[in-house]
Amino acid sequence: MSIFGKIKNAIFGGEAKAAEPEAKTAAPAAAPVERAAISEVDVASRLDSIPGSDKLNWRTSIVDLMKLIQIDASYGNRKELAQELGNSDYSGSAEDNILLHKQVMNKIAAAGGIVPAELKD
Repeated sequence: MSIFGKIKNAIFGGEAKAAEPEAKTAAPAAAPVERAAISEVDVASRLDSIPGSDKLNWRTSIVDLMKLIQIDASYGNRKELAQELGNSDYSGSAEDNILLHKQVMNKIAAAGGIVPAELKD
């Protein structure tokens, strides 16, 4: 699975996993409810509810965001993530990390997450 896929699953995954068993046993009308719930994930609230979020600066730091959701935040993983998002010039600098964080937040928003405006560009 891609690094971004892991990030997305960490943020959206809880509701999708909770709804999955019901979708297998429920009437076909249950599937749209699952999609609606996933598309309305309040990203900031979800991440703030993770234990330890108050000790990490996940709102601006890609490293802290990855640590919070238990994804290896090594340079190699961040470089791979940057490449997945179309940034082939990632060097690991502070500016690159800020840009990468904004790219991740924008992509999470595009996937249906509710992301505060100050976290996007």
